[in-house]
Amino acid sequence: MVVPMNDAPALLTINAGSSSIRFAVYRAGAAPVRVLAGMIDGIGSKRMAFSITEPAGAAPPPGRLAAGDHRVAIRVLLDWLASQPVYAAVVAVGHRIVCGTDHVGPQPITAALLKELRRLAPFDADHLPQQLVLITELSRRRPALRQVACFDTSFHRTMPRVAKLLPIPQRYAAGAERYGFHGLSYAYLMEELARLDPAAAKGRVILAHLGSGASMAAVHRGVSVDTSMGFSPTSGLMMSTRPGDLDPGLVYYLARSQQMTAAQFQRMVTHESGLLGVSGTSADLRDLLAREARDPRAVDAIALFCYQAKKRIGAYAAVLGGVETLVFAGGIGENASVIRQRICAGLGFLGIAIDRRRKSRHAPVISETGRRVAVRIIHTDEELMIARSVVRLLKLAAD
Repeated sequence: MVVPMNDAPALLTINAGSSSIRFAVYRAGAAPVRVLAGMIDGIGSKRMAFSITEPAGAAPPPGRLAAGDHRVAIRVLLDWLASQPVYAAVVAVGHRIVCGTDHVGPQPITAALLKELRRLAPFDADHLPQQLVLITELSRRRPALRQVACFDTSFHRTMPRVAKLLPIPQRYAAGAERYGFHGLSYAYLMEELARLDPAAAKGRVILAHLGSGASMAAVHRGVSVDTSMGFSPTSGLMMSTRPGDLDPGLVYYLARSQQMTAAQFQRMVTHESGLLGVSGTSADLRDLLAREARDPRAVDAIALFCYQAKKRIGAYAAVLGGVETLVFAGGIGENASVIRQRICAGLGFLGIAIDRRRKSRHAPVISETGRRVAVRIIHTDEELMIARSVVRLLKLAAD
């Protein structure tokens, strides 16, 4: 049974990915309350399915769907939402937009912003075209609905110029710089850290968002000073299907040796590399951990993932001039204790050490008592961050 809205205004958040659409409905207020949430996963494949994650008694969605693209998924989602009583109370929609170039905060979606986003579509071909279809269809169905773009890049606009520059000829540099991503997650993590330990949030912090997409950020006095993802979300750390940083010489080498086109290279670095590419079997770290004892390629994939994360922590300790707090978040960061342990192993010289008695309990603080660096686990919530951003921008908080 859906939680009653008590006639309060509500807002919808939408997080459209390359193969999924996550959504949630919140009661608007200074502290938004989630009353409905779910997702359509496997878009573009035979396993496309619609599920509700909150509340347990919500009206059931269609379940497994016939294979279809994002347009089919969007139609199914919006038709279903329109049948839910809470949807009538929705007055605004917040969209996660991966690439926002120079935008330093959320923006109302206007005709001018839509024109800009269409121009930016080549920056993010895996997400932005689908997000534009969603925005357009929502406008067609409910023209009075206020829509807001919440940019993943905004959090990193504070980075110094040296952290944004790409070392390429400046005649090619227009629009090409290190933007950084996962900003909604990082903004949420910093708000949570400020709630849990205000002094720590004002210090030297390394944030590790480790999931199917993985990145790290160096934060000083509450603002981003560097981050691992750069011009695109394929860069930085090794991920589930993305390689992270690669030698650019590979482009020429593979074009010559394999006759690989630019489009094939883009597909490789987006969908075929990372954990999947190294292991040859799975992009899911849980599968690889289960195979580790008998599969050398799974061993290599896990070792490379942990090694790259360890290196990045060391690099950001140098950027920050030390580190006082390390935060793990994301599906891997929050749940894979063995991976956290391996990443932090050998970092005692930085003051980082995980208490083995706490590591498997997923305690909020898992570092050894008395160490210089507090190692925390914080559950990230991009949808709630979107909701908070919309409430603040549109001044929807009446309480």
